[in-house]
Amino acid sequence: MRINAYVLAGDPNFLAASVLSYYDHVDRIVVSYDRNATSWTGTVLPVDECLGILKELDREGRCELAPGDFWRPGENPLESETIQRRAALAQASDGADWVLQLDTDEVVADPAAFLGALEHADAAGADALDYPSRWLYARTGPAGRGAGLYLESSTRLWGPVAGYPGPLAVRAGTHLDLARQAHGAPLYRVDVRPQNTDPAHPRDAAVHEVVRTRSAVLHYSWVRSDDYMRRKLGWSGHAAEYSDPAIYQAWAWRSRHPLLTGLATPLRRRGERYRVVRLPEPEGYGPAD
Repeated sequence: MRINAYVLAGDPNFLAASVLSYYDHVDRIVVSYDRNATSWTGTVLPVDECLGILKELDREGRCELAPGDFWRPGENPLESETIQRRAALAQASDGADWVLQLDTDEVVADPAAFLGALEHADAAGADALDYPSRWLYARTGPAGRGAGLYLESSTRLWGPVAGYPGPLAVRAGTHLDLARQAHGAPLYRVDVRPQNTDPAHPRDAAVHEVVRTRSAVLHYSWVRSDDYMRRKLGWSGHAAEYSDPAIYQAWAWRSRHPLLTGLATPLRRRGERYRVVRLPEPEGYGPAD
């Protein structure tokens, strides 16, 4: 299979680790960014920092810059995100069978398992690969022996759950409906258990393949410094939802009290649940200061 990828260059946190986790397995990486360094919500993005990181790691010249105008005043930020992703995917589809669409805070922990699932999706005639992510909420302790402590989304009894922010790979030419979603595209779905573990999906959601929990993609979604967390809540496509001060306050408290957060998980009948885990740090790891 010929595989390309695209990235949205706007957040330097984990950018190097993300791209390095699949760099050797793709032919081209389309780097999409707003030429005025403006987010979908109109805030300033550290685009130059992102481009500098990519230039340094691009030892084989696989990154292809694709600037555009993606801030659309008055538009829903998610619609602007979708427009940017469509443009990036269209460019990355040229000469490819499949296109990876991982966000820059998503790291492929087990490339062999991920690419194996992509081959199975291709053989099954699917147009999109739903591959499980481990949703990481906060870093709770310093690295030791190449590993760090994190709060991770879990079941009520601290079991693993899979997250699916959207297909992590789509067949070239696929139409995106909203953000990374391609509704209606034949889907090949992978999970960490034979039965669905994602609370956002029905219990009887199809599972075509099972991988080990440690083979799931690491999604450092809210693992940020305090300053970057405030900025992320402002530039995200979900900024309207995240503008509630309680969202940040809860994150700050849980980051400072990970054990209490984990111990309280069985008491939650619904909503957010977390466990404390130790994970190896990937190559190029490093949240921005």
